[in-house]
Amino acid sequence: MALTLETNARDACSNAIDDLVNTGGGTSQLKFETSGDVEVATIDLQSTAFGASNTGVITLAGVPLSDTSATGGTVAQFSIYNRASTKVLEGNVSTSGASINISSLSIGAGDTVTLTSFTITTPAT
Repeated sequence: MALTLETNARDACSNAIDDLVNTGGGTSQLKFETSGDVEVATIDLQSTAFGASNTGVITLAGVPLSDTSATGGTVAQFSIYNRASTKVLEGNVSTSGASINISSLSIGAGDTVTLTSFTITTPAT
């Protein structure tokens, strides 16, 4: 049997992800990484990383957000770390059809990387 989540359950799940991201005493970060988990660029997130869930969707706060001195490398994935530097989630990165789409997977050392939007959706089914 497949589960169907009502809106209040979807919102609770999405808000729980934001709560996990906001756990700890430091700064939550979104890191662009190689396939071997090596950091390519790091974007510091706002003190409350996402806004409140609306129909299961949370939206990253404060965008656009940038790293103005990337480490550099070839991006394959992203990870979001909470304020205690614990990985909360990860997803794929590509030039299209991925969790995060960027113009080029090759980032040079010292490049500026800007994240213009990002949402997480808890599906109904």
